[in-house]
Amino acid sequence: MSDGNMTGKTVVITGATSGLGLVASGRLAELGARLVLVARNRAKAEAMLRQLRDKTPSLEAEILIADLSRRDEVRKLATELLRAAPRIDVLINNAGAIFTRRETTADGLERTFALNHMAYFLLTVLLLDRLRENAPARIVNVASEAHRNATLDFGDLQTAQGYSGWLAYRRSKLANILFTRELARRLEGSGVTSNCLHPGFVATAFGDNNGGPFRFALAIAKRFMAIAPEQGGETLVYAASAPEIAGASGLYFDKNRPRDPSAAAQDDAAAGLLWRASEQLAGL
Repeated sequence: MSDGNMTGKTVVITGATSGLGLVASGRLAELGARLVLVARNRAKAEAMLRQLRDKTPSLEAEILIADLSRRDEVRKLATELLRAAPRIDVLINNAGAIFTRRETTADGLERTFALNHMAYFLLTVLLLDRLRENAPARIVNVASEAHRNATLDFGDLQTAQGYSGWLAYRRSKLANILFTRELARRLEGSGVTSNCLHPGFVATAFGDNNGGPFRFALAIAKRFMAIAPEQGGETLVYAASAPEIAGASGLYFDKNRPRDPSAAAQDDAAAGLLWRASEQLAGL
């Protein structure tokens, strides 16, 4: 198993300024990719880009700024991406978070669902024609083993009842896998593949936006149980570049190998329901 040569290929990656996104961006730059880095904070993004260029002086890259929890900003981002990237070879949906207190976005969506699932869905759908034009192309969605034992409640996708940050997060990661599988079905024969992955429990800034006991417990877990971001980024880069999986689609990768997700994540009827519900919520 190996990473592939990305010379001449354009990679769009969300959540690019820290953790997995930063590691994957650095490795893809080394492999020769042109990067379009999507971030929420311009100062952090520019500092990160300087860091990448110190290591890869020949890097071609552009920064685009968006709050992916907002539908209008995702739409604006897609327009900017279509201008900035005449070709898109790989789309990596990586941005995500967990919120211990229930918050709603300007669109009235629960923030975890909006950022972790709806941003993946809407951005991908808006870029599909460009990806098809550049086939073979890849869509890579960062999911998580946190999806196991989670189920979607289609009567309460926004977790308005019995909210907990962990429950909302687990459901969002299940949604990532269902979306990946339904997308793969819809893209069959197009030359565009759709896969997702578990990066591992990685010692990043993930979850640090929260306070109190949750942040303290997470810090302890990261110290004693987590792997380094460099290790977590390996599977992400593999899914984006490895030549031996060029035709693979609809798979869930863990440690660079396909792995069966939970039974709930393999429910094709649920995947179809989620797609239709997401279309309605996105105003498509």
